[in-house]
Amino acid sequence: MQQEKQVCYSISQAVGKELSCVRSTSTIGGDINQAFLIDVTDGSQTYSYFVKQNSDSLLEMFEREAEALEEIITSQTIKAPQSICFGCSANISFLVLEKLELGHSGRIEEFARKLAALHLNQKERFGFNQDNFIGSTPQPNSWGADWIEFFGDHRLLFQLDLLRIKGGPPVLYRKGLELIKNLDIFFAGYHPKASLLHGDLWSGNYSFVQEGEPVIYDPASYYGDHEADLAMLELFGRPGPAFFSEYNQVFPIHEGYKLRKTLYNLYHILNHANLFGGGYARQAESMIDSLLVNV
Repeated sequence: MQQEKQVCYSISQAVGKELSCVRSTSTIGGDINQAFLIDVTDGSQTYSYFVKQNSDSLLEMFEREAEALEEIITSQTIKAPQSICFGCSANISFLVLEKLELGHSGRIEEFARKLAALHLNQKERFGFNQDNFIGSTPQPNSWGADWIEFFGDHRLLFQLDLLRIKGGPPVLYRKGLELIKNLDIFFAGYHPKASLLHGDLWSGNYSFVQEGEPVIYDPASYYGDHEADLAMLELFGRPGPAFFSEYNQVFPIHEGYKLRKTLYNLYHILNHANLFGGGYARQAESMIDSLLVNV
């Protein structure tokens, strides 16, 4: 109950109204967070919000998520939930978001067009204003002009180093270093632009509101190659031919994407190895082996 009171107080401060909690209900919060819906009232009207919570040590994770959502919303391209506030109560951190009524279907072609429009928001350099998180794993985002160097150092090498510290297979680390040394081979004739990315765009992080409008959430945003988002859409899902056909009309997809998507998804499989263990390290090694065939 104390948690709900603190959340309600934080919402009151954020929206400038004196509110009291009516009820809270547990809901799905993803792989690493717990979540609940909270209804609050100002005495005449009731408002509903979606609340994610985790350990107080992960408050910065929620702060960075709020910044990423704001970056996406500012682009005025694709819908994302508005961040209301974040904070701590006792040993729990929380993030309060606009509650969206999600439907079960929408036009995948519209999602493709709006995602392409998001990716057409570009900068001169790769990175982001702040380091942030991919899941609960730190994600370094120092600005850089060279995409191959950025992806090699801040994505693949960072994950490999974390895995080595945790006792990951030495052979995986050696093969990973060999791949990073030869990354330029995968970018022959291709010069990525620094596009605004969702950053963690698997099938569970996009949906449609009840009116059918596409919406994205749980971002790990930065400015990078747009193919990285496209690749993750295929890692744990199948957006389908209609999606790629429509996306390609707005933002043409280079023919080398078919090879590079394994490279980009390697980052996420390495992260899963760091977060969850299991067979992800073996999967990462298999992916590296398939890529090294091209070296």
